[in-house]
Amino acid sequence: VQLQASGGGLVQAGGSLRLSCAASGRTFTSYYMGWFRQAPGKEREFVAAISRSGGNTYYADSVKGRFTISRDNAKNTVILQMNSLKPEDTAVYFCAAGDRQPYYIPGGYYTYPARYDYWGQGTLVTVSS
Repeated sequence: VQLQASGGGLVQAGGSLRLSCAASGRTFTSYYMGWFRQAPGKEREFVAAISRSGGNTYYADSVKGRFTISRDNAKNTVILQMNSLKPEDTAVYFCAAGDRQPYYIPGGYYTYPARYDYWGQGTLVTVSS
């Protein structure tokens, strides 16, 4: 599957952005989807994930209540709606897809980048104070 992320940009603190990730290739519902981010000089970190059906969602504590992940399986798209943005949300945001069978891992299966097989190119989000 090929992933194309878009929607990044510059926004003031407290503002909102909507990131999209368009998938092409194999059947979209074969994949669980995730968003990760990487700030300069830091490791890539989990942001949010959604199950194949869209029935289950998962969030990092740092974004819970502010970000919402959703997917439209008819349009092969996953969305990350980001509200109440903070300067510490500044990073390159990556969408990712995985087609494995999830299992229990302490901390959450979907939070580990290694559980994803395909990655988009990233889109830069900059939040000014």
